[in-house]
Amino acid sequence: MKKLLMILMMIPTFLILISCGQKEKGTLTVYVGLYEDHAIRAIEAFEKETGIKVSHVRMSNGEILAKIRAEKDAPKASVWFGGPSDTFVQAKMEGLLQPYFSANEHFIPEIYKDEEGYWTGIYVGSIALVSNRAWLQEVGLHAPNSWQDLLKPQYKGMVSMADPRSSGTAYTVLATLVQLMGEEEAFRYLEQLDQNVRTYTTSGSVPGRSVGMGESGVAIMFAHDALKFFKEGFRDLIITFPKEGTGYEIGAVGMVNGAPNEEEAKIFIDWSLTKQAQELGKQMGNYQLLTNETAISPEEAFYLTEINTIVYDQQWAGESRSRLIERWYELVN
Repeated sequence: MKKLLMILMMIPTFLILISCGQKEKGTLTVYVGLYEDHAIRAIEAFEKETGIKVSHVRMSNGEILAKIRAEKDAPKASVWFGGPSDTFVQAKMEGLLQPYFSANEHFIPEIYKDEEGYWTGIYVGSIALVSNRAWLQEVGLHAPNSWQDLLKPQYKGMVSMADPRSSGTAYTVLATLVQLMGEEEAFRYLEQLDQNVRTYTTSGSVPGRSVGMGESGVAIMFAHDALKFFKEGFRDLIITFPKEGTGYEIGAVGMVNGAPNEEEAKIFIDWSLTKQAQELGKQMGNYQLLTNETAISPEEAFYLTEINTIVYDQQWAGESRSRLIERWYELVN
């Protein structure tokens, strides 16, 4: 009887010891370059599948880079999720990212990932010219299908694009023009274009809403963002591509150097490369091409093989980012 009593008294302590011996799942902070609706849906799915709690902050790509740079000595976030890879290239050069080769990276073609493991592509999207049908009819223009169209006098004060210092979209535009035209010609073009620009926004998607509401005539932005706005009710939007050629982004995911929750960060990156994770975006009305070879891209997605794209050099764009942005800022000011 005494032995039985002793055993019963020991059970709670034994259970507590077992409980303490189990590794608790940590939390994760993620800086997000995706649309807020896409980010929320993805994080909800990840939390449900893994039990890892995630907090996130949504910012434009240049803002994420600046944030990670400011927190370099004491990182708060572990993962950078979404946004053009050329900004990841710059972050890699500055020692702000750390490499991780995911077990799922074999699903991603080589052209969509960093060979040293610092970032991996999760989607692809192309730059387009997005115009307002009603405005075009009012001024007697056809939808622009050339970069040169945007220099016409009718476009004065009616072109909207983002600021490449904060926007990954706008930097993709800048790097596209330089790769397409050569640097000197591209900056001569940008100087002329500046005379027609209504405003430079912080976010790359805002110009699309401006055009959709008739505040601007045309926006330079990602085609998939414009398609999202069209589906949401901005039916006057027309999406065209410049005949000279256009560039594209590889939206990426990567781990912050010194990630405070490294194991959880690895699990998140593994998950983000899966077919199931990548297909969540189209459920929320996001229409990028997907990089996982087994994932099914949205039917509405703009395939690079169907438009005239340049051979966009992500590595060069990332290495040249600071210099080109500084030159652009001097030009427009």
